[in-house]
Amino acid sequence: MEQNNAQHHDNEVSAESSPEVEETSKEVIPNLEELLQAAERTAQEHYDSWMYAKAESENIRRRAAEDVSRAQKFAVERFSNEVLAVKDSLEAGLAVETATVESFKSGMELTLKQLTSVFEKFNITEINPVGEKLDPHKHQAISMVASELPANTVVSVMQKGYTLNDRVLRPALVLVSQGK
Repeated sequence: MEQNNAQHHDNEVSAESSPEVEETSKEVIPNLEELLQAAERTAQEHYDSWMYAKAESENIRRRAAEDVSRAQKFAVERFSNEVLAVKDSLEAGLAVETATVESFKSGMELTLKQLTSVFEKFNITEINPVGEKLDPHKHQAISMVASELPANTVVSVMQKGYTLNDRVLRPALVLVSQGK
């Protein structure tokens, strides 16, 4: 009988623990649902942040492209305004009716100084390499001539070259020595 009581007692404990297990299960399920909802909210927040960052980076890229375009446009505008002054000087020199050779030459020299000033302002420098060793990055050899200078030395410049901010706009056309 004691054994029956023990079994009966075990059944009561089992029966009593079942509702507790069910309650625990019910408590776990809402917690899982809450966790899922929290994870979904977090995922949505991350997605929203990602979309915002993506849109912001696209806006930055577009603004940068517009800034580059504007900078190029206005750089050409500044240069153009400076060159217009040189053109005005040339036209004024041609408009003089009683020009002499001396006044014409004087006007051209002043206009050349004005153009040289524009070049300096915009970092356009002249390549005039007489006596220098041939540099294929800055010079273009047209011909070789007999000379007392060492081989591949620039003897004369047929056409000056120019650089813009140390980048070659046009190489100098040169004659180089053949050597002895």
